[in-house]
Parts: sequence; C-alpha cells; structure tokens
Amino acid sequence: MGMERQEKGKANPAAFSIAEAGFGDRTDIDDDGRERRTGTLVTASAHIITAVIGSGVLSLAWAIAQLGWVIGPAVLVAFSVITWFCSSLLADCYRSPDPVHGKRNYTYGQAVRANLGVGKYRLCALAQYINLVGVTIGYTITTAISMGAIGRSNCFHRNGHDAACKASNTTNMIIFAAIQILLSQLPNFHKIWWLSIVAAVMSLAYSTIGLGLSIARIVGGVHAKTTLTGVTVGVDVSASEKIWRTFQSLGDIAFAYSYSNVLIEIQDTLRSSPAENKVMKKASLIGVSTTTMFYMLCGVLGYAAFGSSAPGNFLTGFGFYEPFWLVDVGNVCIVVHLVGAYQVFCQPIYQFVETWARSRWPDAAFIHAERAVPLPTILGGGEFPINPFRLVWRTSYVILTAVVAMLFPFFNDFLGLIGAVSFWPLTVYFPVEMYMAQAKVRRFSPTWTWMNVLSVACLVVSVLAAAGSVQGLIKDVAGYKPFKVS
Repeated sequence: MGMERQEKGKANPAAFSIAEAGFGDRTDIDDDGRERRTGTLVTASAHIITAVIGSGVLSLAWAIAQLGWVIGPAVLVAFSVITWFCSSLLADCYRSPDPVHGKRNYTYGQAVRANLGVGKYRLCALAQYINLVGVTIGYTITTAISMGAIGRSNCFHRNGHDAACKASNTTNMIIFAAIQILLSQLPNFHKIWWLSIVAAVMSLAYSTIGLGLSIARIVGGVHAKTTLTGVTVGVDVSASEKIWRTFQSLGDIAFAYSYSNVLIEIQDTLRSSPAENKVMKKASLIGVSTTTMFYMLCGVLGYAAFGSSAPGNFLTGFGFYEPFWLVDVGNVCIVVHLVGAYQVFCQPIYQFVETWARSRWPDAAFIHAERAVPLPTILGGGEFPINPFRLVWRTSYVILTAVVAMLFPFFNDFLGLIGAVSFWPLTVYFPVEMYMAQAKVRRFSPTWTWMNVLSVACLVVSVLAAAGSVQGLIKDVAGYKPFKVS
C-alpha cells in the first residue's frame, strides 16, 4: 500500500522528464529516452552462461585434483551459491534508490556511485581495471599456449608421444599481439558485437570437446589414481606444496565464476515489464545453475580421467594426444574465443583513458583528429577512421600486456591470481554493501551481521587464494628463462 501511495502521489522522475520532452506516448523508447529494451529471461540467462563459461573451465580438473572428491565439488557448489546470492543482491541495484522504479544505472560502476558514493566508486573502478588488465594478460598467455599446443599435437601425432616437440610461446604471443593491435583500432565497442557472439560459441565448443575427451578416456578403461582428499602428501607433493596448491585451486575456481563485472550491463538489456530485478534474479539462478552443472561435469570427469596427474590445462597439457585433430579443433576454438574476449575486456580500459585524455587536453589535435584511411576493395572498400592518439595508446597497451605475459607465462598461477584478486571486491563486497545501503539495513541487526560475516569469510578465501597463486608464480619464475622455447 505504501508503494502504491508513492506511485500515485509522485511520478517517476525519469518518466516525467521524457513526457515533458514530448516523448511520453512513444512506444519505441524506454523511460530513460533510450531505445526500448527487448531482453527476456531467456536472453539474459544465455548471456550469463556465455559470460561465465570461458577459459577458467580448462583448469577445473587440476583444481579438483588438488582438493579431492569431497572438498573439490563442495567448493565448486559453495562458489556457485555465493555467486548466485551476490548476483541477486546486485540485481536490486540496477535501479536506485528504489529497485523497481528508481533511476537506471547502466554499468557496475554507476551502481556503486549511486548507492555508495564517489569514494567507493573510485575503489570499485580501481578493482575493475586491475581485473581487466589481469584478464587481458591472462588471455595472452592462454592463447599463446593453445597456439603452441596445436603445433605440438601434430608433432606428437607424426613422431610419437615421446618426441621432443617444442613450441615458442614468445613467437605466438607476438602473433597474438599483432592481431590485437589491428582489432584495437576499431573506434567503438559496438562495432565488435560480432566478436562477442563468435567468442561465446567458441567457449562452449572447446569446453564441450574437453568434456567429451574426458568421457572417452574414462570409457576407454583408463584407471587414474583419485582420492577423497586430492593429491597425496609424500607421494604426489610435499606438505607445503599441498597447502599452496589448495589455496591456488580456490583462485582458479573463483576465476571460473567471475562475471559480476557485466551483470548490470546484461540487466540493462531487459524489458521493463516484468521488473528487471525479478527477471534478473531468475536468470542468475538459471545461468549459474547451468554453468555449475557444466563445471561439475568438466572438473569431476576431468579428475576421474587424469587423477592426481591432471594437467593445469587439459587441452594444452597433453592429457589427450588422440584424436589429435579434435585436440587441435579444441585449441583453435580457444584461440578464436580469446581473440574476441581480449577485445571485450580491454575496450573499457581504452575508453576510460581516451575519455580522460579528451577532457584533459580538449584542443590537442593529436588526441581529437580523425583521419579517414581508404580500405582496399578486398576488405569491402570504404574508409576506416584512424586517430593518432588511439593508434599509439592502444598499440602501446597491447605491447605492454604481451611483454608481461612473456615474462610470466604461467597459466594456472595467473588465472588463480586474477580470480583471487577480483572475487571478493567485485562479486561479494560491493554487491553486499550496495544492497545494505539501498535497503537501509541497520548496523548489528541479524541481516547486517551475517552479511558481513559472509563478506569477511570471502575476503579470507581471496587472500589465501592470492597467496597460493603468488607462491606458485615465485616458484615458477625461479627456474624460468624468459623468451625461451618450451
């Protein structure tokens, strides 16, 4: 009743401004003046599934191998429940101050600013950009390893599984960087929408291939050594290695569930009736449940197929040698996926720096000038806009991430570190804080207490996971020579 009285007594400010502008009776625009959104429960669920399932699935068999049959699946379920719960809290923050009739927030950062203020917004932006930079470096590493695995797979097929087949990750990273330099010159994010679609299809393809190969290995009669508690101390690893690997596996699983960055953007595609927050909560439940079932199959069956010797990446660690062509197809899918995914994650970084530069130097021709370069007929003709600052800045960024990847080309450790660093602030802390601020939860009330307990517990897990990943990086770097052929 209170809400009804509020609706009757006070018009929605966004709707009122649209009506004043003469668009009140328009059916092709929403209450914020933008083109009417048409997203549904089905499309939102599909977006979540394709956003979550990615290269993180490749390390789940290794993560389960460290934790064992009991703790491994339990940790997967725990991360899925926490991710779903916090996503439901975040769904209520798409509009503020009211989750149904409030003003829309188009991005995660805008939601934090509206609910928690500028100070927390800056902390959120820092966490987001650190995560984005880390992901682009991680994707450079993963792509180079998959490119090398294609050549090595063919070599093993020709010369036998014991052949000394090598590949240069450095060369592959240079090739990948060259491709990204070209794609990065696309001036606007919306011009690469097709890359996102291709990337989503590829991620589902290679995940399914890995799952199928694991099932084939099990059906083929391979009896891998598995235990209730994972790798065995004194047999597979030392006591200290067991602890550090356990922590690192938490980071790998956290990375596999990282999609909070894009949840608000997905919700912004939904039609306004029924209420976006209600639809998004259902979509999160469907998306996370489906992803968890898929992850459980990949992780558990991967562990059953390889046991304690599960490779860090089960498509490039050569747990599978045959059929070599299917392993190649899986790695090609990884490469195509990450070529597109790199752009999805680096575009916000590009836009942030370029927007800042344009406002800082409003009269600089180097920053603002656009030059049209004619395209050859084979590329469809027409003209392509080139901006000097965009060319220099984006090229420099790609080169920098490639160099860092060459210095630290360690798949599991890097993914675990990214997952650990981003999980607590972006998946747990900010959604919890925004929800409590919006719902005006009283300090020291039961809800306030248990939500803070959840947040602190996840912080501890993230710190431990980060420690395990950093220890793994230090250990790998100690015996590593940069730019070598491996």
